[in-house]
Amino acid sequence: MATVARENIGTLHDKVSVKLTKEDYLPSFEKSLKQYAKTANVPGFRKGMVPAGMVRKMAGQAMFNEEVVRSAGKHLEDYMQKEKLAIFAQPMIMPSESPVRLDINNPTDVEFTFEIGIKPEFEIPALKNKAKLTAYKIIASDKMLEDEMGRLQRRFGKVDEQETVSKDLDIIYSTYEPCDAAGNVTGDKIEDTEELSMMPAKLKEMLMGKSAGASMVIVPAEICTTEELPKFLKDPLKAGEEAANNHYKLTITKVGLLIAKDMGPELYAAVFPSTEVVDAADFKEKVRVELQREFDRIARERYHNEIFELLVHSTPITLPENFLKRWMREGGEKPKSAAEVENEFSGFEHQLRWQLISDEVIRDNNINVTRDEVKNDIKTRVLAYYGMDADEEAPWMDGYMDKVMQDDKMADETFRRLLTDKIFLALEGKFNTEMKEIGEEEFFKLQDPHSMHHHH
Repeated sequence: MATVARENIGTLHDKVSVKLTKEDYLPSFEKSLKQYAKTANVPGFRKGMVPAGMVRKMAGQAMFNEEVVRSAGKHLEDYMQKEKLAIFAQPMIMPSESPVRLDINNPTDVEFTFEIGIKPEFEIPALKNKAKLTAYKIIASDKMLEDEMGRLQRRFGKVDEQETVSKDLDIIYSTYEPCDAAGNVTGDKIEDTEELSMMPAKLKEMLMGKSAGASMVIVPAEICTTEELPKFLKDPLKAGEEAANNHYKLTITKVGLLIAKDMGPELYAAVFPSTEVVDAADFKEKVRVELQREFDRIARERYHNEIFELLVHSTPITLPENFLKRWMREGGEKPKSAAEVENEFSGFEHQLRWQLISDEVIRDNNINVTRDEVKNDIKTRVLAYYGMDADEEAPWMDGYMDKVMQDDKMADETFRRLLTDKIFLALEGKFNTEMKEIGEEEFFKLQDPHSMHHHH
């Protein structure tokens, strides 16, 4: 009869020993062997007529090993269910100087030892005490509204080709290619489009007066100031700081000038294709409403981030660090080094704490997402993509949705997003929240929520 014993070896970290007698695994092994003999295909023998001794010799040891391990795993699982143990990840076989050796010809009592990391019990003080939070209402300034209207005029404007680079508003179409000092290309081409005014000051001087087809060899560190260099390396070069002293061949492919679209019916229709716009004042109001909608989304996103950081950093949760670090090293598809684990553990722990907290919120608020909700959300997004309303006829939609719902990745991503939305919706009413109006410039200067709450 199998026996299971448990011993604490650290904080929320236990060793579980499963001792099997041969009677615990031999009957099921012999049964599996007989079943295999009935279906085995061996040249020279009819199906089901392979001699038992041959089957035992061919596949016996592997099946024996599998059955012993399966039996140990089942007894461990039964024990954890009986004890109602909530654990992280999966039990891991403990390393041993004398690993278990299994021999089909000499079945004996055998003992396996596993280590488990146990999920902690905890309270969430910030919810219990209705912690104070600030939610913001961003008020768009008249200048921001005018800037947004100007941006829309430029977005729907047209580009007139120019002979040479001559003004800050010129758009430079170009390519950057890694090369040597003589301009011999050594890497792949990177395409870029940038307004001249946004380029490093020294590079602007070098480009002035040049036309399409002109090329030059540049070194990022030589054409950028200390402040300009990081941005220039990231975009357009898509490189890190190690590329600061590399050579690049810059070639102008086109010079253009953006001509903004005049305020009028054509612009109104381009910006709001399915909505009637009466005049410039009506257009301005509709732009203001859209801008406010976007600001509301950004403010709500910040509020949710603040909830996330507050709960993660103010909830006292003890974790089985030693077990989790071993699981990170050995439990994934690819083993990690101890140094990699130490480097990644802080971020891993941050997300794990949120997972435990959100699981608690889901349980306490009976939150769930149905398959119909997932399907309806995907359908709504598809219709929006094609500019259609929910009540418009789309005969192709049912077949399309059947195909989409077979895409596990899309369905899973939609499920997770809807679940997250419901979690934050449930949390929004559980704090003592002050609503504060704020200008957009002041809002974007606020300290980020992670820095505000980080102290664990």
